[in-house]
Amino acid sequence: MTEQDDKRIRALVAARAAAMTERDAEAIAAQCAKDVRAFTLAPPLVHHGEDVEARTAWFAGFDGPIEYEVRDLEVTIGGDVAFSHALNRLSTTPKGMPQPFELWFRSTLGFRKQDGEWRITHVHDSTPFYMDATMSAALDLKP
Repeated sequence: MTEQDDKRIRALVAARAAAMTERDAEAIAAQCAKDVRAFTLAPPLVHHGEDVEARTAWFAGFDGPIEYEVRDLEVTIGGDVAFSHALNRLSTTPKGMPQPFELWFRSTLGFRKQDGEWRITHVHDSTPFYMDATMSAALDLKP
């Protein structure tokens, strides 16, 4: 792992967070490889390649600003592949709701160096759920 590669990947993750805040689907798409696979919080179960803009269509379901934070980011690099994991925070107001919600979730990203640039090839975001009678998402967890 080179320090330069680590810095580039961290900058890519920071740019992704900024693009989420800015609702910039094109910037998010530009960070991804054409064959990216994404397991995001929004349906369906998997997003394939070029449908990055469809993955960010959920922006329209929210009013006001979107806050997006990446915390405890760790990056591991081996040659031309890398992965990162972090805890992320999303806060925004669903349309028609009086106040925003806040959600902490887990995020793992896979990267591949293509033509000298790091690209996101895999996204896996998840939120835990209570394994009790409620089977509800654990939206109240905070790091």
